[in-house]
Amino acid sequence: MSRRALPAFPFDNRRVVGILFLTPALLYILLLVGFPFLLAIAFGFSDVTVGDTDLNFVGLQNYMAVWENDVFRQVFETTIRFTLISQVFILIFANILAIIFTQDFTGKWFARFIFILPWATPVSLAMIGWLWMLDTKYSPIDYLLLQTGFLGPDGILSNNRNLFWLATPDLSQISVIFVQVWRMTPLATVILMAGLSSIPTDILDQAEVDGARFMRALLQIKLPLILPIMVIALLFSMITMFGDMTVVYVLTRGGPVDYTRVLGLYSFQVGIEGGNLAQGAAISLFAFPLLLAMAIFMLRTASRAEVQ
Repeated sequence: MSRRALPAFPFDNRRVVGILFLTPALLYILLLVGFPFLLAIAFGFSDVTVGDTDLNFVGLQNYMAVWENDVFRQVFETTIRFTLISQVFILIFANILAIIFTQDFTGKWFARFIFILPWATPVSLAMIGWLWMLDTKYSPIDYLLLQTGFLGPDGILSNNRNLFWLATPDLSQISVIFVQVWRMTPLATVILMAGLSSIPTDILDQAEVDGARFMRALLQIKLPLILPIMVIALLFSMITMFGDMTVVYVLTRGGPVDYTRVLGLYSFQVGIEGGNLAQGAAISLFAFPLLLAMAIFMLRTASRAEVQ
């Protein structure tokens, strides 16, 4: 007997299913990313302000004015420095923690839960907590240092009772970088954990049979295999941090003076608080070519590493 052919069903077509599943994501990108991006480009080439919303074309005038501003150059340099320094620590800590959390030990699920909290907690709420931790007078960190002899009379770090974490140039920069590392490391760790878990067990078993110990297996097998995933984790972290303003806005407002002011915060202060929407948009768009070039380079690096 010949089987009767089943009636055609639209969802049996992979192309139809693919378009159906991709449509919500594409709409999200177009409405919440694409439209604001195009609007920022239009603002950057106009003289629009909060008081005058007419889009009068002025060419590259806003970009030239921004580039000739010494404050912008300092902010741009600070943003790059914060991003690069923090990524070094994030990459080191994420690799160490990913290796630890992929091992079997008692209470692993609880350790993973505690560790993911910095990323899962709303950033504004977390920064309020750090604002108290780094308070000029009531910092619990300073209290512990005072009790252990690192602060106070004849203290190892300072003779004062407080370090004034957010009030001095060097310590404020260190504090911002530390908090950014604390916040972004869980995300990079989770991505690297997924990469380590995807390594075929037969490769690791073969390495163990061949006598490869922990460090040799790590350096010659695990890390090379997860290098493409490591690059993607680094890319996500760098793009997120380069455009972030919440951490600095809550902790220091860009101070003292301009030592911790970053590009996102400066764009907000000029465009929204200052009312100059055109220059605010131009400031924010200065990061786009750099981020685009960085993304292309890192994705090509990940692709080459994956092929090799």
